[in-house]
Amino acid sequence: MSPDETLFLWINGLAGRLFPLDELLKGIANDYFIIVSSCLVLLALWFGTRDIRQREANQKAVICASGSLGIANGIVKICNLFYFRPRPFTELPVNLLFYQPTDSSFPANSTAVVFAIAIAVFLADRKAGSLLLFLAFLFGFARIYVGVHYPSDILGGAAIGAATAFLIFRLIRFLEPWPSKFLKLVRKFYLA
Repeated sequence: MSPDETLFLWINGLAGRLFPLDELLKGIANDYFIIVSSCLVLLALWFGTRDIRQREANQKAVICASGSLGIANGIVKICNLFYFRPRPFTELPVNLLFYQPTDSSFPANSTAVVFAIAIAVFLADRKAGSLLLFLAFLFGFARIYVGVHYPSDILGGAAIGAATAFLIFRLIRFLEPWPSKFLKLVRKFYLA
């Protein structure tokens, strides 16, 4: 048995022992809760401050997060064309607390998305980014706990999301002053 499977079985072995914890982590592992929460944070960052410098930095972070999540999602889809990893519940005795996804387990697509958002925001706003990173780690743990991903799936998705966010962040800096000009134009239409 690989270390990945051993760690998976240890984490997933905690499932089914405490009903309230199971229900909480099922909610967190849901495909929508953390992702929608992260998007609400992005919306708050886009409109949430009167300080024009901070607002522009936050808006660039939102642009970075949006681009990063799209590209990270695309990278995962390309990976899935060439490599399919079965889900843990198809190969191991698991405490499955969730529906049975049929797509490849590696890399974890939803984890790539939440880490892309979290890292992009963290690079511009440490406070909001730290909150999103906490949620991203919690999401990854919950996906293992409920039995739908191996730990390496989560690490792979997190690495893709983080790398994409760093690259898009650097690209936005490289393209200056165009991102600032774009935001200035959008502000004229009261969209920023």
